[in-house]
Amino acid sequence: MPLRRFLDGLYDAAGALSGVCLIVLFSTVLAQVAGRELGYLVPGADSVAAWLCAASAFFALAHTFKRGELMQVGLLLDHLSPAALRRFEIAALAVAVLFSAFMAWAAVVYTWQSWRTNELPQSGTLALPLWIPQSSFALGALLLTVAFVDDLLLSLRGEVPAYRRAAQARRDAGDFSEGV
Repeated sequence: MPLRRFLDGLYDAAGALSGVCLIVLFSTVLAQVAGRELGYLVPGADSVAAWLCAASAFFALAHTFKRGELMQVGLLLDHLSPAALRRFEIAALAVAVLFSAFMAWAAVVYTWQSWRTNELPQSGTLALPLWIPQSSFALGALLLTVAFVDDLLLSLRGEVPAYRRAAQARRDAGDFSEGV
């Protein structure tokens, strides 16, 4: 299915972008430490590091969810019948869609307002428009909402959601690290 491949590619790309943010974050902090030792101040390093930390977290959300890596309440879920599990899962995913959609809406409005007013950081030495780093929050929240809707639709069609398939595949492979 082209849409399935597109969405899975989008989640994987967001996870990869999160990893790139972590590498750039590491490089920024390393440059800042080296600069201190050499008596050189790396301008804006604190702001860039903070923005990259937030970006890596938000870009990873949808990818992590679809891989079944987010925390689940296994003690409760393991004791439900298949029918009860499906109802519980649909309700939980519907609530997740509502909350993440609200978060995405608020993040998009916040980012748009920063763009519209050309808001700049109040402190620091880097005069980068705030909408640029805030975009990672908005995009990450939107992707998480799409991932929740994706699995909600799968559940409503009676299919097993991706996060449960991924968790089951890990257990079948002998990886029980999620329960640790």
